[in-house]
Amino acid sequence: TPAERANLAGVRHIVLVLSGKGGVGKSTLSTELALALRHAGKRVGILDVDLCGPSIPRMLRVQDSAVHQCDSGWVPVFVGQDKAIALMSIGFLLERPDDAVVWRGPKKNALIKQFVTDVAWGELDFLIVDTPPGTSDEHISTVEALRPHQLLGAVLVTTPQ
Repeated sequence: TPAERANLAGVRHIVLVLSGKGGVGKSTLSTELALALRHAGKRVGILDVDLCGPSIPRMLRVQDSAVHQCDSGWVPVFVGQDKAIALMSIGFLLERPDDAVVWRGPKKNALIKQFVTDVAWGELDFLIVDTPPGTSDEHISTVEALRPHQLLGAVLVTTPQ
C-alpha cells in the first residue's frame, strides 16, 4: 500500500548483508559499511533484522537507547554526536539487552514487516540490512517486505572453510 511505502520513500538504495552460517562477521561488515558510507558523506541507516542476536546496538555503543513513536511510526535511534547513522533493532525493544528472543516464525515475520513499514527513516542514501545467519524464514520475510522498494543488492559474507 502507499502508506507502507512512505517510510522507505526517502531511501535511495537498500543493501542486504547475508551469509549461509553464523559467526562470519555480517554485523561487523554491516557496521563498517555504514561507517564507511557515512565517512564518504552519505546518509545511512542500519536495519538489524537479526532478531535472536541483535549485536549492532552494542557495536555502535547505543544499546541503552530507546525507540520513540512519531506520526509515521517508530523513530530510529541516531548514532554518534552528529546523529549521523539511523539504527533500528529489536535490541532497543527488549527490557534487558541480553534477553533472549524465543519466537516462532509468524511473530518474527510480523516484526520484520513492521520494521520495514513502520520505521520513519527519512532521507537516506543507503539502508544497510543486517540479517541473521543462515537461510531461514526471516530472509524470505525481509526480501518480500522489501520487494516493492528499490533494492540495490546484497553482500554475501563467506569464510574459507
